[in-house]
Amino acid sequence: MNMTDIQNLKQRFGIIGNADKLNRAIFMAAQVASTDISVLIVGESGVGKEVFSKIIHQLSTRKHNQFIAINCGAIPEGTIDSELFGHEKGSFTGASDKRNGYFETVDGGTIFLDEIGEMPLGTQARLLRMLETGEFIKVGSSKVQKTNVRVIAASHISFDEAIARGRFREDLYYRLNTVTINIPPLRERREDIPLLFRKFAVDFADKYQMQPIRLDAAAEERLKNAEWKGNIRQLKNIAEQISVLEQHRTVEGDQIIKYLPNPSTNAMLALPNLIENYAKNEPNLSEREILYKVLFDMRKDLNDLKKVVGQIVEQNQKPLPTNIHTKNEKTYIEPIYNNTETQPSNDFLKNESINNIYNNFAMPMGRAEKNNNFAAQNNVQDIEENLTLADVEKRMIVQALLRHQGRRKNAAIELGISERTLYRKIKEYGLE
Repeated sequence: MNMTDIQNLKQRFGIIGNADKLNRAIFMAAQVASTDISVLIVGESGVGKEVFSKIIHQLSTRKHNQFIAINCGAIPEGTIDSELFGHEKGSFTGASDKRNGYFETVDGGTIFLDEIGEMPLGTQARLLRMLETGEFIKVGSSKVQKTNVRVIAASHISFDEAIARGRFREDLYYRLNTVTINIPPLRERREDIPLLFRKFAVDFADKYQMQPIRLDAAAEERLKNAEWKGNIRQLKNIAEQISVLEQHRTVEGDQIIKYLPNPSTNAMLALPNLIENYAKNEPNLSEREILYKVLFDMRKDLNDLKKVVGQIVEQNQKPLPTNIHTKNEKTYIEPIYNNTETQPSNDFLKNESINNIYNNFAMPMGRAEKNNNFAAQNNVQDIEENLTLADVEKRMIVQALLRHQGRRKNAAIELGISERTLYRKIKEYGLE
């Protein structure tokens, strides 16, 4: 296959871009299309993995038979076996009729299993048997049935990590991984971003009956250098926003900034990756312990930020916007309440356990150096405190109860736990 053939495929399937990695992915899809081997398509969310599954199907000998795309993550765990393999009447509650699954109805065609990394382990075992032998059994049946279906799978997850954590079967991975096609993210093909934007701008101009948006050189450069976590899907959404909201059809560099991904949200966007890294490096920790470790790291970053703010305030000779005092060689920040709705009621603070924790435990910032006059020096040396997970949990409960003036229902909602669990924790920590 030469470059002319690749360009023809791009035009046929609406693929925009000239990056080498993109061309390589298209070449591989076209090469494996004529075979019946299983293909695994990997790439981040929003890169257009489904388009490559359609290329494989349309160039194969199965092109006149059915093609169906299934998002495994969108099907509930209790029904995915029935959706894929079918079920017999009365096999489970609500099965009032017999149903044929996708592997039966698409016999002779192609099934694209998107986000296969979200598939339950039990269903993975069924799928492996179907791939190995071409046989499957409906839910609630003992009859073995045959099917001739080509499976193309895709996912954005790291299969090595999923296998190590027991969330994906290793034998299924190697069965699917006969050929792997890697779809590059936008950050690895930045030269294609202006081309994609122009294509989307023209499409939305036709859709909304308006002149297409144009970018000047500065705006185009900002567009190329932005962080596209959502890849092509995110770029398309932003192109639609600009097309609809901007009155002037030429957008300059300063104007496009407000539509681009906000760098201040990068920490929150990276939080799932941070949790995954902890889980990979310390697999023996529970999810709660991993979350606490992440929160501790974020707290350390926040303390560093407080140091910088303190230095700036000292230079400008302005007081800090909080009431800070030293008690028992610890530095505390007293919360400043702007209205009576958020201020804890006096009755609630009369509770001895709550009051002790509120005065001696709530909201520690750091530790001031001994015999050092903080009011004069206006300087805090933060030292990492040794807190147990129970201490952190206790603090979170107390602060939630303070914010909601002892209303346990509202505090439970904020903490993301049930009222029953909150009641149990209150008893456990002696906060009744």
